[in-house]
Amino acid sequence: MTTSDVRAALLSADPRLSKFSPLKRILAFDDFDSGTHGWCELLGNYNGRGDLSTVDAHMRDFRPPQLSACNFFDIGTHGALSGTYALKLATRPYKGHTAVAIRRLTMSGRGLVQLETYFAFKSEATLGGGPELDTFGDVQWDGNTHPSEAQFGAFTVATDLCGDGGLRYHTVARYQNTDLDNRFTRQWVAPTVPEPTPREHFEGKVKLEYAADFTAPNPEDWKPFGEPQELCYNEVPTKVNWHYLRWLVDTDARRNVELQVNDRVMDMRDVPVPPYEERYETLENLLNFYFSVRTHSAVRNFLFLDSVLISVDW
Repeated sequence: MTTSDVRAALLSADPRLSKFSPLKRILAFDDFDSGTHGWCELLGNYNGRGDLSTVDAHMRDFRPPQLSACNFFDIGTHGALSGTYALKLATRPYKGHTAVAIRRLTMSGRGLVQLETYFAFKSEATLGGGPELDTFGDVQWDGNTHPSEAQFGAFTVATDLCGDGGLRYHTVARYQNTDLDNRFTRQWVAPTVPEPTPREHFEGKVKLEYAADFTAPNPEDWKPFGEPQELCYNEVPTKVNWHYLRWLVDTDARRNVELQVNDRVMDMRDVPVPPYEERYETLENLLNFYFSVRTHSAVRNFLFLDSVLISVDW
């Protein structure tokens, strides 16, 4: 029996890992039944006096991720894909509001990096008197489809990477369920510009208000890749169906490689990854990952993560 045979047998024998397809080295396995595992709120930079009022307005209220048993008013406790708890990102009920969970690591090599997770996305279920109507956006209640599906905006998976003498860049994939007018797009998109920085805000080059899109604030700077993909919302906001996501990037070539969501595999090698023009100090070997969820309506949006596995080939 070869080493690869032994490894495959060990992975297949562990029900927590057998649902993933990791590269040769597992860097982190985050099972949220045992805690948040370092996934925390993204907070913007602030001055040396610790004055949080200096945090940029659009990053001041992202809200932290939390452990959730996926409880709903109609069915009670749903639970995660495996076990009881998932990591939950929840926006405020304010159009454009974003919730972010970030995981901060560093690189001990260069090459392929893969992130895998099982996720579910939902709009908040309301019980009478709320903003939920029989018709919203593209959806009219007909016994099968539910208007809350059009109340969900978008979720994003991304990295924040730096190396090779301070060259910093982000690889980003966003599932846009609806546009800002709550019309279905169901399209994977990626930004064509780097994320605005706190220094640019401090120098007055950029000014973003509360609930602006922190990744790329101009909608025109997002471009589609792949074909539209309809995911499983399953009719009402309290039916949770878990989706598999596998995302592969190359930190040696500084590019995306591919994105798999359920049975769809999308080649991302031609999706541009714009670097920052200036070099960064104290960020060498930066290896950060984040998930975010953004509402396009005055309804809270949720992203649930059952577990996350990060693996590398170095």
